[in-house]
Amino acid sequence: MEMDTILEKQREFFRSGATLPVEFRLKMLRRLYAAVKKYEPEIAAALHEDLGKSEYESFMCESGFALSEIGYMIRHVRRYARRRIVYTPLSQFASVSFRQPIPYGNVLIMSPWNYPFLLSVEPLCNAIAAGNTAIVKPSAYSPATSALVEKILGECFRPEYVAVVTGGRRENDELLNKKFDFVFFTGSQAVGKEVLRHNAERLTPAVLELGGKSPCIVDETAKIPLAARRIVFGKYLNCGQTCVAPDYVLCDRRVKDRLIEEIRRQITRQYGANPLENPDYGRIVNRKHFDRIMGLIDSEKVIVGGGCQPEALRIEPTVMDHVTFDDAVMGEEIFGPVLPILTYDKFTDLFPMLADRPKPLALYLFSQDRRRMRAVTQRLSYGGGCINDVIVHLATSEMGFGGVGESGMGSYHGRDGFEAFSHIKSILDKKTWLDLPMRYQPYDRQINVRLLHRFLK
Repeated sequence: MEMDTILEKQREFFRSGATLPVEFRLKMLRRLYAAVKKYEPEIAAALHEDLGKSEYESFMCESGFALSEIGYMIRHVRRYARRRIVYTPLSQFASVSFRQPIPYGNVLIMSPWNYPFLLSVEPLCNAIAAGNTAIVKPSAYSPATSALVEKILGECFRPEYVAVVTGGRRENDELLNKKFDFVFFTGSQAVGKEVLRHNAERLTPAVLELGGKSPCIVDETAKIPLAARRIVFGKYLNCGQTCVAPDYVLCDRRVKDRLIEEIRRQITRQYGANPLENPDYGRIVNRKHFDRIMGLIDSEKVIVGGGCQPEALRIEPTVMDHVTFDDAVMGEEIFGPVLPILTYDKFTDLFPMLADRPKPLALYLFSQDRRRMRAVTQRLSYGGGCINDVIVHLATSEMGFGGVGESGMGSYHGRDGFEAFSHIKSILDKKTWLDLPMRYQPYDRQINVRLLHRFLK
């Protein structure tokens, strides 16, 4: 179906009011849940074809995660869709004040290639729960998964409700030049700027989930073996192609050698003596990104890994030591299996060091010092993160996930996701059986001034 036709039919369908009843939203969410369950094996196969993901990792990080979010929305959407009564000041007597969430209307969801199934379906789940129609545009860099997303959503929904548009840059540009009521984008900062530029022309609200160089701080009080185990898991998951992966380690100089040895040991323990032969270790998405990542590796600073299989687009879990902020690997988000190690001498040096850098999507701190935990969470600006772990903060629907500054705007997951795709109307329901005269002219300054000061103090 031609793109303008899809858009017009979706607008007509939304204007009909069909998406507003909560029972309709629940029916659609249950239909989506059943489809994800039905296609679990095909989802795993598509993810393996696009990114070399194992079946276990595909469920853990994509289809299973999507099911968790859909199930959460099914359980909570009735409550989220209700009007919420709020306090009414005495000056507005007699009336009732409430906040009413309503859907934006026709929304565009643009998803990336690194978690191509999850990041198409999860925001769609939030959009459906909020009562919108949607066009989903998956990435051209993950063609097998994008085709499967099109097939699954095509079976679940009529195109006037939810439609999928596949293709590359031309289709992206065409969609961004259309009028939507809301745009949800996950991807790079460079493309995020283009999305925001197009939205600004039409004053279209947006959520941007971007990325950045997410630091992982390890102080001298940290439990080093546990820190290394969790860092290795988070850094090399999906071959480092995770927007919240620890981009680099900032380590107290006194424990650096211990940490490196533990990281080296954990790489072998988790991925084997030859990770490139590990069937559960994925690959880089395409040659362009493979070449870019290899160009960031300084062979003189590599202390673990560094090897690759160009024909298979696979890069070993790699660690670089003696790295400074002037190195090429620190000039951009790595988005690959390369972990630079930087050091600091005093913990207090971290605050000016990080405050002057672009705000990251995530920050991680390994420490046993409660004061330092408080200081990092309060003084540094970043999207979200963990204390004594990495990545897993996004695995709960009870907390919103999103960036700040250069790493994005807005958040989703759970209630935050519902509200991201909703406009919250503020309504005052004024009663007609009483009408206080003090706001009307002519003003009675003898009596009403005292009452007005009492009401508005």
